Amino acid sequence: MLQEPHHLNLAVILGAAFLDYLIGDPWSWLHPVQVMGAWISRIHRLLYRCCGVGWPRRLAGVGLGLSTILGSAAISWGLVWGATQLQVYLGMGVAMILLASCLAARSLHQAAWDVVRPLQAGDLVTARIHLSCYVGRDTADLSEPEILRAVLETVAENTTDGVTGPLFYGLLGLWTGVGAVPLAMAYKAASTLDSMVGYRREPYTDLGWFSAQLEDRLTWLPCRLTVGAIALLSGHSRQVWRLCARDAPQDPSPNSGWSECAYAAALGVQLGGENRYQGVMKVKPRLGDPEQAITVEVVVRALGLLRWVCWLWLGVGVVVSGFVMGWFSEFGIRNLEF
Repeated sequence: MLQEPHHLNLAVILGAAFLDYLIGDPWSWLHPVQVMGAWISRIHRLLYRCCGVGWPRRLAGVGLGLSTILGSAAISWGLVWGATQLQVYLGMGVAMILLASCLAARSLHQAAWDVVRPLQAGDLVTARIHLSCYVGRDTADLSEPEILRAVLETVAENTTDGVTGPLFYGLLGLWTGVGAVPLAMAYKAASTLDSMVGYRREPYTDLGWFSAQLEDRLTWLPCRLTVGAIALLSGHSRQVWRLCARDAPQDPSPNSGWSECAYAAALGVQLGGENRYQGVMKVKPRLGDPEQAITVEVVVRALGLLRWVCWLWLGVGVVVSGFVMGWFSEFGIRNLEF
C-alpha cells in the first residue's frame, strides 16, 4: 500500500466516524458483515458435515476463524491498495467507507429509536416487533419496562463490539503501520464469528470454540477502556468501577457484563434478570443498583453517553497519534499506512 502523510491517515479515521454519524449503515447497501456471514454460514455447514467430533472439528474451527479474519483483513487491504494505486484520495474514500462500515454508533441509535418511538405512542405491539429485529430474546409478551431494559442492554452490550472495539483496532492499525482498515475489519470478522458460531451448544461447540475464545481476548482491552470512558463521563467514576467490580464478574461473558454494568452504574439503573429465548427461561445476573426505573429518558441518556464516548475516544486518538508520530519521527519513520 502506498504510504501517505500521517494527517491523511488520521483523516480516514475521523472521516469514517463522521460518515457513520451521518448515514450509518443503509439497509439497501451491501455490508461487509453480510459477506462475512454468508461465508461463515456456508463453510460452517460444510465443516460440520465433513469433520468428525472432537479434535478434528475443533481444528476445523481454528481454520474457519483464521480464514475469515485474515481473509477479511486481506480483502479490505487489497481494495484500499487498489484504489490508492489509481488515486490517493480515491484510496482514502474507499478506506473511509470500509472503516465506517465497521462502526455502528448510528445503527445503535436508530435501533433504539425504532423501538422507543412506538412505546411513546403507546403501541406495544409495534415496539415488540421492532425489538425482535435486534435481540435474540422472545419479545411477544414483553411489558414496557422489559422492552426498555432490552433496548438499554442492547446499546450497552454493543458499544464495545460495534463502536469502540473497531475504533480501537483502527487506531492501533494506524499507529503500528498495519493499516486502520485491515485491523478494524479483522476485528469485525472476529466479532461476527463469535455472534454466529461462538456458542456452547451443537452444532457450534467444537467449530465455534476458537472464535469465541479469540473474540473474548480481542475485546478485553477495548472493553475495559470503554468502561473507563463511561466512568469518567458519568461524573462518579469510583462508584461505576466499584459496581462493575462487584457485579460484572458474575456474567458468563468476560466483556459484555462489564459494558452493561458500566451503563447501569452510570445511569443509576439495574440491568439483567429473566429473559426467554425460544421459550426457554434464562436468568442473567443483576448488574448495578436499581436507584431508578428504566424509562425512555434513561435510554435517551444512554444514547447521549454513547455519543460522548465516541467523541472522547476520537479526541484521545488524535492526541495519542500526535505522540506516536513524534516517537516514530525520532527514528526517521515519517509515514504510516491507511
